[in-house]
Amino acid sequence: MKNKKTILSASVLFFLGTYAFGQEKEKDSVKTNAVEEVVVLGSRAGARSKTDSPVPVDVFNIKETSVVLPQSSIGQILNAVAPSFTSTIQTNSDGTDHLDPAQLRGLGPDQVLVLVNGKRRHTSALVNVNGTPGRGTVGTDLNSIPSFALNRIEVLRDGASAQYGSDAIAGVINLELKKDIGKLSGQVSYGGNLTPTANDHTGNFDGQNIQLDLNYGNKIGNKGGFYNITWSSQFRNPTFRAGTESGAIYNAYNAIEKRALNDGVNLSSLFSNINNVPNSQQLINYIHQYAQGVSYFSPQFQNQIQAANTIGALQGLLKGDFTDQELAYRGLDRKDFNMQVGQSKLNNHQLFANIEVPVNDNWKVYTFGGYSFRHGSSGGFYRKPNQSRTFTGLYPDGYLPQIGTDIQDLSLSAGIKGNWDGWNIDFSNTFGQNSFTYNIRNTGNTSLRFASPDEFDAGGLRFSQNTINLDFSKKYDVWNGINVAFGAEHRYENFKITQGDEASYTTYDAPGNVWNNTSPRGTDFFGNALPGGSQVFSGFKPVNAVDKNRQAVAAYADVEFNFTNWLLVDAAARYENYSDFGSTFNYKLASRIKVAPNFNVRLAGSTGFRAPSIHQIYYNVTSTLFTNSQLLEVGTFSNDSEIAGLLEMPKLKQETSKSASVGFTYRIPSASLSFTADGYFTRINNRIILTDQFLRSEVPLAAQAVLDAQGINAAQFFTNAIDTETKGIDLVISHNVRFSGLKLDNSFAANISETRKVGDIHSSGLLQSPNLEKIYFSEKSRVYLEEAVPRVKASLSHTLTWKNASFYLRNTYFGKVTGADIIDVNGDGVVGFNEHQQIGHKIITDLSLAYQFTKNVGLTLGVNNLFDIYPDKNLTASTNNDQFIYSRSTSQFGQNGRYVFTRLNFNF
Repeated sequence: MKNKKTILSASVLFFLGTYAFGQEKEKDSVKTNAVEEVVVLGSRAGARSKTDSPVPVDVFNIKETSVVLPQSSIGQILNAVAPSFTSTIQTNSDGTDHLDPAQLRGLGPDQVLVLVNGKRRHTSALVNVNGTPGRGTVGTDLNSIPSFALNRIEVLRDGASAQYGSDAIAGVINLELKKDIGKLSGQVSYGGNLTPTANDHTGNFDGQNIQLDLNYGNKIGNKGGFYNITWSSQFRNPTFRAGTESGAIYNAYNAIEKRALNDGVNLSSLFSNINNVPNSQQLINYIHQYAQGVSYFSPQFQNQIQAANTIGALQGLLKGDFTDQELAYRGLDRKDFNMQVGQSKLNNHQLFANIEVPVNDNWKVYTFGGYSFRHGSSGGFYRKPNQSRTFTGLYPDGYLPQIGTDIQDLSLSAGIKGNWDGWNIDFSNTFGQNSFTYNIRNTGNTSLRFASPDEFDAGGLRFSQNTINLDFSKKYDVWNGINVAFGAEHRYENFKITQGDEASYTTYDAPGNVWNNTSPRGTDFFGNALPGGSQVFSGFKPVNAVDKNRQAVAAYADVEFNFTNWLLVDAAARYENYSDFGSTFNYKLASRIKVAPNFNVRLAGSTGFRAPSIHQIYYNVTSTLFTNSQLLEVGTFSNDSEIAGLLEMPKLKQETSKSASVGFTYRIPSASLSFTADGYFTRINNRIILTDQFLRSEVPLAAQAVLDAQGINAAQFFTNAIDTETKGIDLVISHNVRFSGLKLDNSFAANISETRKVGDIHSSGLLQSPNLEKIYFSEKSRVYLEEAVPRVKASLSHTLTWKNASFYLRNTYFGKVTGADIIDVNGDGVVGFNEHQQIGHKIITDLSLAYQFTKNVGLTLGVNNLFDIYPDKNLTASTNNDQFIYSRSTSQFGQNGRYVFTRLNFNF
């Protein structure tokens, strides 16, 4: 801790000291940087400096900083450098393990709009339905775009639905692609987690990551045309952060079964339903015989077994826990039964291109887009031999099922833009598609017993979007300038669920036929019914398969008035109509007042909206969720389903918002120092959430019949359930200085935000009951919304460049968060309805050194999380038998620990 404080203190003093040095030496050797970064996001009037913008915009130069940053994916880069942005690698959350939910200003992953080169980016096909921040949302897959293809990232931290349309409630992220020509550049990176907690807390090294990035560009013609192409390949190994499995693994029956297997007798082959054994005496005799081979059974217990002459009597005797003795006999260790807790395994390949070709002096055609293929593999909950979901006839030691995902992402934008009679015109078409295909491996359909395969195609999800835009803008020489912009948009969306293999979702009866709800089920030795479907992730059924589409049309107008050189006013309005829920009208008013030459005040107010995603309307599935220490088959029913109608659930409608912000910017050019501070407030009405599980016993009889027909135990829905208010403040201080051949850039940024549910829960129809409302929007859901993401986050970074060497230091403060589990935190024996573990704040330090050996070759050495900081450990009640040492339901900085890396940079 002392070292961490020393680094942080030195960092602060370095910042202040260089500012003072810059002031003193201004007339001597200091050369300040007079060129300030410009932004285009948030305005249709063209580029302007960040401090002159009427709304806050951050600019991150990815092309330059990628040399020294430890992070390589867009989501993780932004999580490190942008305090208002949060994205953390998830674990044991099905498909969410392979796509990190990203949030801006504490709002949902679906409340931030992502653009590429100013064009709307399609969202992911995945719906986040498990227990993580952003539960119930559909975000954009930032990992499908190679960061090496980017020139810079702009982050607009203000509501912008009136300018850009649906989703832009929290803000907008614009990814600007490279336009470099005349060279081949690339980097080869290798790194991994060097930490005592690696490999399930046995130490050494895990999470190895190898990445190759290549970028090449060249001219097309002699009038400014170009093409720029990027290829990226990543091979990432998993990390392992489980403790040591502390629960029961083997019972007495498992021990006897193993002795029989050693002698060539498989007891499971003697019955399919224990209540109807063809030769029960043979089974009893075998148990008597092979029990005698279990040397650690006491004489008294052996006598009890030999005296038990019925299956019922043996069932009562053989449930006892003999884990430690049986582990010793089999030469196994408790860690052999650990889950795979940590980052997933990932192979990622990406191709992106950016092309422009002038047609004449006024017009040019352009196209950009790419393709990515990502294969991920993550672990589920271990299927232990003493559980009925494990068929020990095939798996006498149980198994760890693997969720494999093949994620394909395709995007292509093409258009023509130019100038006609003073009007800037841009006509474009942008297509995007994202698909998730699930391949479940090292698993089984337990109800199939010996006939079960160990791999299943569980089906998949696909989302497609096509957007046509026509934009006009023109500047008029009135006052100090007026810019008029207007345009129209048409968007087509399609959401598709593909069914899996029959065995991936079907329950079979004892004879091996599809269970018809009346035929006898297969059972384990203790009479528990064998579950159907592929374990860990049940496939999509034919009734889940959908192929739905919708359309939306929009028109907007945006006028920017420069009344004088000190007063700027921007007014925007937008109308949109959706084919599935109706229309919405939104507006925005923003202003910048230049109080002094280097001091500006800015303020903005707007209304906004987010259309329910087509996924949220039509997504439906039966899956296995770990809830309240139980594994339940849970049905997520679509908004237009029969049971939703029976429960009188209303049709989904748009979320609506009202936002306001006020701030200032201040520059001291002589010291190359700038300050910005912005306070903001956002009210969102009718926010869409995914409810918790309504158990069969808690819903009306008519709904119970529907649940029974589907063979599930609980139901959950998407619905407009709550209103929220978010308030916060952003602070950014930037400083750079040049002296005696040195170049120093300093930056401090902080975000303080708070999101709260306000007002009553919007329960509906047959679910209007105080008890059911707690399920409608549960205490866990409240924590995911309000407290699972840090309310305070800040970063202090420095980049020092001297000749061919660069030194980079960053400290990031992650505020405290709250675990979602409801447990006895204070140890008084009483579990309060809102009793949660608090996970404390931490500071993460990143350090790297880059050296350019020649103009063509350079090397970077660095470390992320220098002091190997981890979140606070879970209390025992949240560890699932010491598997989850750290929380998996919060979003701070992850649980991988120290990451060391080296990177070879080259260009020719």
